[in-house]
Amino acid sequence: MNAELIIVLTLLVSAVAMFVLNKPRMDAVALIMLAVLPFTGVISMGEALAGFSDPNIVLIAALFVIGEGLVRTGVAQRLGDWLTARAGKSETRLLVLLMLAVGVLGSIMSSTGVIAIFIPVALRIAQSTGMAASRLMMPMSVAALISGMMTLVGTAPNLVVNSELMRSGAGGFQFFSFTPFGVPILILGILYMLFARRWLAAKSDANQATNRPSLRDWVQDYKLTDREHRVRVTSESPLVGKTIRELDLRTTSGARIVAIERLRRFSREVIGPSANTELQADDILLLDLVGTDLSPETLRQKYAFEALPLSGDYYTDRSQEIGMAEVMLGPNSDLAGKTVVDAHLRTRSGLTVIGRRHGSVASEGSLLNQKLEVGDTLLVIGTWKDIRQLQMNPAHLLVLNLPAELDEVLPASGKAPQAVACLLLMVGLMISGIVPNVQAALIAGLLMGALRCIDFDSAYRAIHWKSLVLIVGMLPFSLALQRTGGVDMAADALVAATGDAGTQVVLGSLFLITAMLGLFISNTATAVLMAPVALAIAKDMHASPYPFAMIVALAASTAFMTPISSPVNTLVVGPGNYKFGDFVKIGVPLSLAVMVVCVFLVPLLLPLYK
Repeated sequence: MNAELIIVLTLLVSAVAMFVLNKPRMDAVALIMLAVLPFTGVISMGEALAGFSDPNIVLIAALFVIGEGLVRTGVAQRLGDWLTARAGKSETRLLVLLMLAVGVLGSIMSSTGVIAIFIPVALRIAQSTGMAASRLMMPMSVAALISGMMTLVGTAPNLVVNSELMRSGAGGFQFFSFTPFGVPILILGILYMLFARRWLAAKSDANQATNRPSLRDWVQDYKLTDREHRVRVTSESPLVGKTIRELDLRTTSGARIVAIERLRRFSREVIGPSANTELQADDILLLDLVGTDLSPETLRQKYAFEALPLSGDYYTDRSQEIGMAEVMLGPNSDLAGKTVVDAHLRTRSGLTVIGRRHGSVASEGSLLNQKLEVGDTLLVIGTWKDIRQLQMNPAHLLVLNLPAELDEVLPASGKAPQAVACLLLMVGLMISGIVPNVQAALIAGLLMGALRCIDFDSAYRAIHWKSLVLIVGMLPFSLALQRTGGVDMAADALVAATGDAGTQVVLGSLFLITAMLGLFISNTATAVLMAPVALAIAKDMHASPYPFAMIVALAASTAFMTPISSPVNTLVVGPGNYKFGDFVKIGVPLSLAVMVVCVFLVPLLLPLYK
């Protein structure tokens, strides 16, 4: 063992020790190693920084953007809602469905990409069910890693091993050559996590629901129940073709239009009413009928309205398009002393006043002619766009409270089909191999931007830079170990120790060494290092290369034991609030179980000798 190898191994052990202690934070450790490794003389500074241009790093960043596009358009929300609905109140059923969904999707695209896409789905599920995110993130990462064992394109190590097979003169694996191994291991992983979840936090901490009021809280506080009505303007209505200013419904009937649902091409769009808005046939009006002498039935007959059903208290079912806010009249507001009608709040802000509170008492009856006072709290309703505009221009009204539902508002809710189309295009390109995976992800991300599923500011915010720095900082160890002879030393030792042993012992040793290397370097780098060793052993034993190549590929994906074994694990560390020891506690028993299954199945399904 030369001096350079000793230094590199010392740095590697130091990095692992700091990871275990969680001091300093993991990305800081990676940056420290990035700065120190060039001092050894084994690699240059340029080689240490080469990870920033690695296609896999760019791919991960692009997949974060794809995932954010799916969040902004509501695809992730709908998937999470579907999983939650299917699971009901059963955490067991939820865990099974989530792991199956990740495993199946990960078999046809990058497992790292699947995790980037499913992290917001899992966070939404955790928030809606009150479950700790840690109960979902670890099972999800396990399923994503196992998904790499399902098909040839499931993960990069499979392609690395397949390429080494072809370079050695053997035919490569088929697309579904991995499936007979991946399916049983996925079932094993699900059963294991149903048991091992007890070792993860059961109560939510970082994901506790916000303390802000909800829309339903305000419906009760301001006594809004039974004031809401949803009607369709028929073609016979006298309102068709007239502007809201001309109609002046507030004066003639006491009814106020809160919002209008209007057909736009193939979907309905909710718009905020203004004085110049002209009503059209088939418009759906959301009305507030407080303080009016007309009954809802009389109003419908007078204006030829068709009554439509409501599914939420005071339009809470429209929270994606319509919001509420509590605002206050400041000491310098020129609205003090004016009535709601005289204040022309809708003309100024596009928002409708539906509640007033002076002190702690909510006003009842019609608000239209009540005089406003400094310190009054008003409840306004309108589009989220108008509410955000009011926040930026607080000249007359100060925004006091925004509802918890604001966090779930989708900036591009009407773009879900376009986002799904971009995702399918990316998956299709990855499966076909027409372009490299990173190029497929970049194309899909740019298309999402062109179709307005996501904008550049949101794309940059979506990238988890901490995870990328951690991955890049650890990549140079692979090159350093190769150059100092550490890899060759390990290979020679393995051949010497297992050369005369039985084939299952050889396969088990290959699996164990590959998995142990994955503790310190990426699983892709592990496959690069171990695939030639496996094929050399097969040649020495005059055996078929396929079982040896397969055992290395499967072992490379058995990267459950540390957060740095795979980018998949690294990505869930933050959202799951995990420590280094959590992966050791969950991953070591599972890795041993997978090893036993693989050592049994591989020689059974891939004969050692022909």
